[in-house]
Amino acid sequence: MSEPGTPVRRLVGWLGGFSCLAAGYGVFQFLFSVLPDGIDVQLAQYLIAGVSGVGTAAAAWLSAALVRARATEHIRAGVLVPAPTPLSGPGPLPQVFASAYDTLLDQVSVVDDPVRGRLIGWSHALGEDPGESAPVRPTSVGTAYGLHTVLELGVPEGRLSTGALVDTLWRLRLPDGGWSARSQGSEPRPEVTAQVLGALARAGASPERLAEEAARCEAGFTLELDRSGRQLTHVVTTVLRGLLRAAPRSTALPLLREALVDGAITDPRRDHRRCWGHRLTTDHGRPSPLHTAQAVVALDRAARVLGESANARAAREDGVRWLLACPDAPHHACLDLENMWEEVRRPRTDDPSRHEVLNVRHFTASWVVRALLTAGAREIAREDGLEDGWRDRLDGAVAAVWAGQRDGIWSWARDDTTELRSPMWMTYQGLSALRAHAVWMYQAG
Repeated sequence: MSEPGTPVRRLVGWLGGFSCLAAGYGVFQFLFSVLPDGIDVQLAQYLIAGVSGVGTAAAAWLSAALVRARATEHIRAGVLVPAPTPLSGPGPLPQVFASAYDTLLDQVSVVDDPVRGRLIGWSHALGEDPGESAPVRPTSVGTAYGLHTVLELGVPEGRLSTGALVDTLWRLRLPDGGWSARSQGSEPRPEVTAQVLGALARAGASPERLAEEAARCEAGFTLELDRSGRQLTHVVTTVLRGLLRAAPRSTALPLLREALVDGAITDPRRDHRRCWGHRLTTDHGRPSPLHTAQAVVALDRAARVLGESANARAAREDGVRWLLACPDAPHHACLDLENMWEEVRRPRTDDPSRHEVLNVRHFTASWVVRALLTAGAREIAREDGLEDGWRDRLDGAVAAVWAGQRDGIWSWARDDTTELRSPMWMTYQGLSALRAHAVWMYQAG
């Protein structure tokens, strides 16, 4: 069904106006023909018939308006309204999913490692060329996002075996436990470990093994042992989301949520709403749509698993209202949707005078879609009477996500070059955002 205010609905309303006039004119003609000639003045005939015709037209117009209002209210209340005509065929999203799957299947790498055994997965980005000396080696990050993507696509056949991907992630586990990115060396890092654990949990890995690894991740993710990571919104929200999947009874979860809530800042440019910058302590940085969206998603998931305190709820709701207060336009190309990158810098344990640097890039539009599609965000928009603004910002963010893909794969321009890379995480986040939006938009046929 067309949305209120769209050209289709305006045309229907315009035509409906003509139908009301037609009904009124019909009553006028009928009464004029049947009223007795005995009425003293012919003008009386016109007056009686005219008043009746106008009354009929008004009643028909009011009835049509009531039907339209009820239909609109049903849409806004989330009631599924059947489409007026059956769909003629599938939309473009199934083809995008199929193309993405074909690319993943075509570029999956199989390497027989003399120490770790057979590795089946992907490197950090699709299309990487290691040269003729060796095949592309699967990495923890690339394979974890690949596993997430395969599960997201829900393909009902086994050319890409989730079991083989799960086995590969366990084989890529570091000797002392945990996982790290390719540029982080042999020391486990909590954000990568949590990402891998989340993928393994989603694929149904052993709860006992997951609990052991989650406990190691929690033990190393403290202010004393990883102050740099605990100060970053991206790292804390990533660990929080991963542990909510892999270890939902973890005692670290309330502490991480509290740190996230306490790290919010206020923005006087948007009604002093709470939001987030890239850091959770002192030097927070500027208010960031990307980090605010990440915090909203993490707090919404934590609320479903742990329950929610009044302060956590207020912070989450403020984050949603801050996102809805975006003053820029058009919403498919506004400043709130600009992609970002940041550095995760940690002192090296073998040489504290030097730092390990991990460059992290963020697909902002996909995070805004996920934040605005949380159940809490929809409730807030409805309570505040901001449904139109919520829909405009959601539609804009979805349009930005859709525009970034080609055959189901998203690419990121390398710095200072025209070369494109296709990171696994970006394709996963793009497909995940589009799927979530498609599920929300579903209407019974």
